[in-house]
Amino acid sequence: MKNLLIMFAFASIVAGCNSTANENAKINQDSIRMVQDKLRLDSFERVEAAEKQQLATQAAVAAAVARERATTRNRSQSNYTSGVSQSSTVSQPAQKKGWSSAAKGAVIGGVVGAGTGILVDKKDGRGAVIGGVVGAGTGYVIGRQRDKKTGRAN
Repeated sequence: MKNLLIMFAFASIVAGCNSTANENAKINQDSIRMVQDKLRLDSFERVEAAEKQQLATQAAVAAAVARERATTRNRSQSNYTSGVSQSSTVSQPAQKKGWSSAAKGAVIGGVVGAGTGILVDKKDGRGAVIGGVVGAGTGYVIGRQRDKKTGRAN
């Protein structure tokens, strides 16, 4: 009888330990699944938030474009009254691109002044620097006057 009780006690201890280990393993697996599901959910929420932000940005851009079109239409409609154009826009000739007369004058004056400075004062390029600065300033002033005459400068 004693042996039977010892065997029964041993079997119940082994059975009790095994069921706890299985339950702990199930709990661990469930917690791992919950964490993985939470991470997936968080990533989906981030993607949805980014999509909502992108849609809001696109809507704001579309609204701005629509407002601009509406103001452009209102301006064009206010310029026309019963088929007669009341536009008083004076078209100015397109200004030429490239060097202005002031820039050309400054460069030409600088080169000529530097050359003259070298011939006049032969000490270590001092005359070239002084002549270049004076020539560039003079050329700029003369070129600026030409730009004013042609309407390129104000």
